[in-house]
This record gives sequence, structure tokens and C-alpha cells, in this order.
Amino acid sequence: MSTPAPGAPTAPAPLQGTALVLGTISLSLATFMNVLDSSIANVSLPAIAGDLGVSPVQGTWVITSFGVANAISVPLTGWLTQRFGAVRLFTTSVLLFVLASWLCGFAHSLEMLVAARVFQGLVAGPMIPLSQTLLLSSYPKHKAGTALALWGMTTLVAPVVGPLLGGWITDNVTWPWIFYINVPVGLFAAGLTWSIYRHRETPIKKLPIDTIGLALLVLWVGSLQVMLDKGKELDWFASGQIQLLAVLAVVGFAIFVVWELTDKHPVVDLRLFARRNFLFGAAVLSVAYGLFFGNVVLLPLWLQQHMGYTATAAGFALAPVGVLAILLSPVVGKKVAVWDPRLMASFAFVMFCVVLVMRSFFTTDTDLATIMVPTILQGGALAFFFIPLTTLTLSGIPPERIAAAAGLSNFVRITAGAMGTSISTTLWENRATLHHSHLVEHLSLGDPVAGQTLSTLQSTGMSYEQALGYLNRLIDQQAFTRAADDIFLASGLLFIVLIGFVWITKRPPKMGAPVDAGGAH
Repeated sequence: MSTPAPGAPTAPAPLQGTALVLGTISLSLATFMNVLDSSIANVSLPAIAGDLGVSPVQGTWVITSFGVANAISVPLTGWLTQRFGAVRLFTTSVLLFVLASWLCGFAHSLEMLVAARVFQGLVAGPMIPLSQTLLLSSYPKHKAGTALALWGMTTLVAPVVGPLLGGWITDNVTWPWIFYINVPVGLFAAGLTWSIYRHRETPIKKLPIDTIGLALLVLWVGSLQVMLDKGKELDWFASGQIQLLAVLAVVGFAIFVVWELTDKHPVVDLRLFARRNFLFGAAVLSVAYGLFFGNVVLLPLWLQQHMGYTATAAGFALAPVGVLAILLSPVVGKKVAVWDPRLMASFAFVMFCVVLVMRSFFTTDTDLATIMVPTILQGGALAFFFIPLTTLTLSGIPPERIAAAAGLSNFVRITAGAMGTSISTTLWENRATLHHSHLVEHLSLGDPVAGQTLSTLQSTGMSYEQALGYLNRLIDQQAFTRAADDIFLASGLLFIVLIGFVWITKRPPKMGAPVDAGGAH
């Protein structure tokens, strides 16, 4: 363990040669595993839901539970690092992530899987920011840009590999293996990290933790997420359970805000929202991420449930999103210090709108090539999304508060992503029900087209009941496709509205170095 020098702690010397290469690999592998797990389950949801005997909408708990737990643990990273040391905390997080992954694969009910995903999300919180911290300490200061570029590539490649790998594993092995594959990768990454970094531990000091603030955070975020996830199932506010959850969320949030603004050591530094750039930057980033992530979950659900795609094919349809993102992100990282980040973010939102409007024209006859075109374009939007908005959000914040600001921004963003998933899937079902009722209005028993269709189906050997069931499935396919189109179009228009809020922020001063993307993943 490094010993602090009188006054300020002495930073360890940068790594060199083989140690530097292996250190970069170990940290990148752990980051890759973490980010992969946020996308790998998307295409496997129908298989998981079917195997566990729940609806696909209930299956989205697998994603939202991880996101909410992850969001809650992110603000604790700073306190935990000072209490236990960055190296010890990072290695422990990776090992606990491995254990959580094994429990996810072992789960034999939705409740058990969601509990394991909550555990996985909680221990995953410190991994992303600490991987950046340790990586930056491994390189000389003048090569910080190179270190962050390598780190950024890892977080961009994982969402590309995730759907493909998740789809292939689901179709060719079984869905638990999307979690089991983390076990060897995580053990290798943890062992390699500890062997290289154990003598580079950061100073440790005991600080008080805001236990009441943390409890309130868990209460209101958890209540709000459970309310959104179970609302459709329990008929929303007609249910006493939903009413109770709503009260807990609102009252818990109100008390949380008052407590955090008056506590000496708040778990979340809400005073940062007094800064205009942080307020609007974090708000825009979070709402945009919620829209983006909700649509990312919705697309493979529609493809597999109503277009007949296998998990592998759905993964293949989503994978090209990383191509332009990987190619353009290094350019954006260099130019964000020169170009106006507000202009870059506006361009990203226009691109997102174009992508979603293109998807709003999808029909039941749309082929794979047509589906992949907006997916490819979306990669370009992603490249101009995270880095400029994070730059705007963190602009003007003193260096000693950057860590707290990045943690708070990530907390709000990840929470918004989980909520975006719940809202988009719930609206999708509601709109599908509406479209279904409109479509069947035209197919009453006396309708000649309906009668002819039923006769044709019966002539193939179907019974009357089977013919009706088949016809209902066709109507369902149309209804859910139209509902998905509605969500895509509404989301695209909301991205245009968000552009106005981007320009409320002040342009940061021009700088000579690229800005870190703040752990966007």
C-alpha cells in the first residue's frame, strides 16, 4: 500500500511495459463485462419471460431492477473509495459481480432473478468510475487522452457485442449462460487487477455516511420504479398498492430533498443543481437517455414477439449501432473542446429524431435490411450524444466537486434509463390495446371480408375456433406494430423538443484537451 507523504498523498508512478498493457486489459475486461450486462439481456427477454412463466412486460424487470440498483450505488462510490481504497473496492466489486452473475444464471423464478439483478446492479456501481480512475493513474498525464480513448472503445464495443452474443447464446445454448459467461471473465479480470494494482492502493480515511439520506434514496427511487413496473399489471391507481407506492415515492422524494440540502455529508450533493449548466445538462442527458434506452428495449421485443425473429436475428438487427459510434467518438472527443458542445448535442438529437421517424414507418412487411439502416445511423447520433452533453453538464464545476457531479449526473441518467424502459413498454401495451380495438371494429361477424377470411382459413383444415385464433394473432401483430410506430414517432418528436433546453446552457470556454465522457455507457 502506498504511504501518504506529509501534506498530500503521493500519486504512484505510471505503469510501464507489460504491466501497463496487462493493467489496461484487466480494467477494460471488467468494464466490458459490466457494460455488456446492461445490453446482453435485451434480446433474451422473451426467452427469459417464457422460461419463467411471466409476460414479456414483466420480464423487463430484469433490466429495470439492474438499472435502479446500479443508479443507487453510483453516488456511494466516492465514500466507499475513501473508506476501503480504490483497488480493494474495485477488485471486490468485480468478484461480487461474478457471484451475482452466477446467481442470475441459477435463478429459477422471476423473483429470484430480479433479486440477483438488484444485487448485481448494486455491486456494479463503483466499477465504471473506478476503472477510469485506475486507468488514468496507470498512464502519464500527457497520455490521459489515449487512456480514455481506450476505455471509451470498451464501452462502445460492448453494446455492439451484447445483442449478438445474447441472441446467439439464447438460441444455441440457454439464457442462463448470458450471465454464466461473466464468471471466468470476471475472475480473470479481478486476479489480474489485484496482481498489478495491489501496491498502488489509494489512501484510506474514515468518513461519516449519510445513512438516512441513503435510506430515503432507496425508498423513493425503489417505490417509483416498482410503481411504474407494476402499474399496468395492477390497473394503475385503481390499485391500493399503486396508490401506496405513489405516496411513498412523492413523500420520500420531498423528505430526501430537504434532508440532503441540510446534511453536512449528503450522499447526493443536490446543491449542484443550483448551477444552470448542471441543472439543464443533467436533465436533458437523463430524459434523452430514458427515451433512447426505452426504444432500445422496445425494438427487440417487437421483432421477436410480432415479427418472428429469433434472438440471434434480433441481436444482428441491433448490433450495427456501434459502427459509427466507434468511428466517430474519437473525433468528437478531440473536437468537443473546440466546437460548441450545444451544436454537437443538437445534431445528435436531430439524428435521433431522423432514426425514430424512420422506424415509425415500420410495418409487418419491413425486411431486415430496412430495419438495420436507422440502427446504423443511430451510432452516429450516439457519438455526438454523451461526450458533448457531459461536457456541458460538468462545465464550470470546481475540480474538487467533479467526482460528486459526475456521480450525481450518472445516478439521474441511469435512473431515467430504467424508468424509460418501464414507461415505453407500458405505453406500447396500452397503444396496442387501443389499436386492436379499432381494428376489430371493422371485423364484426357480419363483415364480408372477415367472413371470407375465416372461410379461407377453415378450408385449410382449421376449426372455426382455430381460424378465429389465427385471425386474432394477425390483428395483434398489426396492433403491436402500429403501437411501436407510435412510440418511435413520439420519442423522435421529444428529441426535437429537448434541443431547446440544450441551448439554455452556457457554452464552456474553449480548451486544449479532450474532455472525459464521464463514464457514459
